[in-house]
Parts: sequence; structure tokens; C-alpha cells
Amino acid sequence: MRKLFEQELKELLEELEILGRMVDDQWGKTMQALQTGDVKLAAEVVRGDREIDNKEQELERECLSLIALQQPMAKDLRTIAACLKVLTDVEREGDQCADVSEILCTGGINAESPLMRDILEMLEVSRGMFRRAMEVFLTRDVQEAEEICRMDDVVDNLFAKVIRDAAEGLPSSTNAMGEVDLLLIAKYAERMGDHATNIAEWVIYIETGTHPDLNHSEEGIPE
Repeated sequence: MRKLFEQELKELLEELEILGRMVDDQWGKTMQALQTGDVKLAAEVVRGDREIDNKEQELERECLSLIALQQPMAKDLRTIAACLKVLTDVEREGDQCADVSEILCTGGINAESPLMRDILEMLEVSRGMFRRAMEVFLTRDVQEAEEICRMDDVVDNLFAKVIRDAAEGLPSSTNAMGEVDLLLIAKYAERMGDHATNIAEWVIYIETGTHPDLNHSEEGIPE
């Protein structure tokens, strides 16, 4: 029974890794669509979100089955519980790629906006955090997990800068709604960093039994 459980848990983690790659692929397409204004590519991202949702639901059922049928103890139970939480964060990363892409599909984005550079950097940093968090969920490196959490400050600082720059530029903008859309995209990018932080925090929980709160993104930043 123990060998069967270990094999099923290994397969679950492998499938979670596949889901992470699916989301990362969506992330890359979203950034490309934002940089190029490719509405067709953005629409492809929106359509692809259903596949991610289905995969997340499938893995959630596998987690619940492992708990119900194998009755794991202690650290194994923490691992499966963390998988359930991580699945939610990974799926939401995919949702936010779709949210950004839906905005792009309206065709009203101002690609020449001075906000664009910082927003793209936010997405790039958040994507790097997500990739590292998915890797560390397998390696269980607590120090690396803590470093990922600290990287969220970079995303938050960029978000605060976008808000300040938008407040200064909106009164004279000739495309105010396009600038507002960019602010929405910036908020999605900020949340994507938060979800990557959440994944890293669950690594710490698996290894220590304590779930830390290392996500300080809400401090001083409006919802």
C-alpha cells in the first residue's frame, strides 16, 4: 500500500508540473500578444483557459481520492493539502492570463503608453517567480521559496510606480480608457506575483508544518 501511495503521489506531482507548463505557455502568449497587439493570439489564450480549468479539476479529484483512499499521515497529508492549494493558485494564474487577453481583444490598448514598459516588466518578473515556485514545489528548497517570496516586492514596487505614472498622465491622455485598461492589466500582473508567492509559501508549509504569511502586497496598494 505504501509503494502504491508513493507512486500515485509521484504521478500527481508530475501532472501538477504539466499544468504549470501549460500556464507558463499561456503566460508567454499573453506577453507576446501584449507586446505586438496580436488580437488573434490573445483570443487563443482566452480559449485555452478552459483546458487549464479542466486539468485543475482533474487533479483536484486525484488529490481528494488520495486522501480518502490512502489515508496519508503527517507530511504526506501536508503535501496533498498543499497540492490542493497550489492547484488553485496555478489555475488563477491561467485565469489572469485570460483576463489580460480579454482586455487585449477589445483592441483599445495604447501600445505606445509609457506604462507599457513597467507592466511588461511586472509580467516578466511574476512569470520568473511562478517558474521558480513550481520548481521549488518539487525540490522543497525552503531558502529558495523564501527568496521567491521576497521577489514579490519588486512586482509591488513596479505596480505602485504604474499607479503614480497613470495618475500623472491620465489628465492629458488622448486615450483615457486605454490607459485604464492598462491599469487593470497591471493589477492582474500584481496578483500573478501574489499567486507565485502563495505557491512558495506552501513549500515552507510542507517542510515545516507552519504556513507563513510572506505576501505583503496588500500593504499600501489599493484593490
